[in-house]
Amino acid sequence: MCISRRITIRLSLLLISMGLLLLGVSVLLAEGDSLDTALRRMLAEQNVSPLTVRNDFSPELVALGQALFFDKVLSGNQDISCATCHHPLLATGDGLSLSFGTGGKGLGAARMMGVGRTLVPRNAPHVFNLGAEEYQFMFWDGRVAQLADGRIITPAKEQTPDGLLNLVAAQALFPITSIDEMRGRPGDVDVLGHANDLANIPDGDFPAMWEAVMARLLAIPEYVQLFQSAFPGKTAFDIVDYANAIGAFEIQAYTFTESPWNRYVAGDDAALSDEAKQGALLFFGEAGCSSCHSGALLSDQQFHNRVVPQLGPGKGTGAPFDYGRMLETGDGEDLFAFRTPSLHNVALTGPWMHNGAFTTLEAAVRHELDPETGCALYDVTQLLPLLQPEVLEMSAAQIMMGTQIGRVELSEAEIQDLIAFLGSLTDPAALNLSHTLPASVPSGLPLAD
Repeated sequence: MCISRRITIRLSLLLISMGLLLLGVSVLLAEGDSLDTALRRMLAEQNVSPLTVRNDFSPELVALGQALFFDKVLSGNQDISCATCHHPLLATGDGLSLSFGTGGKGLGAARMMGVGRTLVPRNAPHVFNLGAEEYQFMFWDGRVAQLADGRIITPAKEQTPDGLLNLVAAQALFPITSIDEMRGRPGDVDVLGHANDLANIPDGDFPAMWEAVMARLLAIPEYVQLFQSAFPGKTAFDIVDYANAIGAFEIQAYTFTESPWNRYVAGDDAALSDEAKQGALLFFGEAGCSSCHSGALLSDQQFHNRVVPQLGPGKGTGAPFDYGRMLETGDGEDLFAFRTPSLHNVALTGPWMHNGAFTTLEAAVRHELDPETGCALYDVTQLLPLLQPEVLEMSAAQIMMGTQIGRVELSEAEIQDLIAFLGSLTDPAALNLSHTLPASVPSGLPLAD
């Protein structure tokens, strides 16, 4: 590693629970068992069902959400949209380990960071299947969450508006308030040469930021028409309408539940290759993957420390490290823990991990099987040159966690079977999302730089 950092952490922060990541029990085929018999027995034992997603929104609401999702007018400098970091031509991500927010130019690997700007601390997650009812949290640290009684909690706390339809809508409230992602910094001038009015609003004054965004939108006649069509009978529109529309578009456009794996779980034995079935037996068995990647969503919606190499600027009080979930809870057991992502379409959604530390799926899999070695021998050359100096040495807490997780020994053939299973999670319809791009947006700003 090319930068050394020392931090002091209380012993209590080092006592990470060992019960989170128990290895699955190796499954041996009983005499006379077929692959399908063994695998279906295992799926029944682990209560794995087909993924289903509610996506019955009105076409008018989805059309409004599509316009908003791709329109840079939402950003303080009018230079970045939601789609810049969640682009349909990049599997609803941006293809980068860490995103380049406002001030940047271009898309994907060709994107350049603006002068004087800072990397966004975490990888831009995909937006596939976000309407699945199993989702309990949004963002890598879970700072937007839905409680068992249906209430949604967010960083805005008591300022969180009522009427949000789902977690996806709640999540859409916050990128526009982030100075590095979309809002910009005081003193910024937008692409039209105007002062950035959003950047001058005090941090934490969420209602003022949201009102300013809505004022921009409602000054555009086409947006007024789109809001009126999406919400017939309403005469005044607010940030909840904006958020619900974006959530509806993301769910409607990027829900894919016809992967080979989903068809297999639904009863089609022919949907998977033998290699993928062998990989599934490992995934739900001796490799222990399903201890975190469980259920229909292939995520337990919990937070785990997987000893991922630290790269980027870090976040909050832990910078240059990113303490993850602990920044939200203050609980030492959440140190370096991040939300378990859903694995549907995982082969498309690299780079992988909360900070995009691994640029091939195989490298991510090998790290999961042996996190301590994976971090100790981390190859920085897989990263863009800009990011290579940003990799830090592991902290004492990460090293201790690595020794607790342990190692899963698989043969090379078994690793390839596991990767074949992960490939079966790709819905063929997710391979080409160009149809979700609009021809233009109401602001008239360009879709691409």
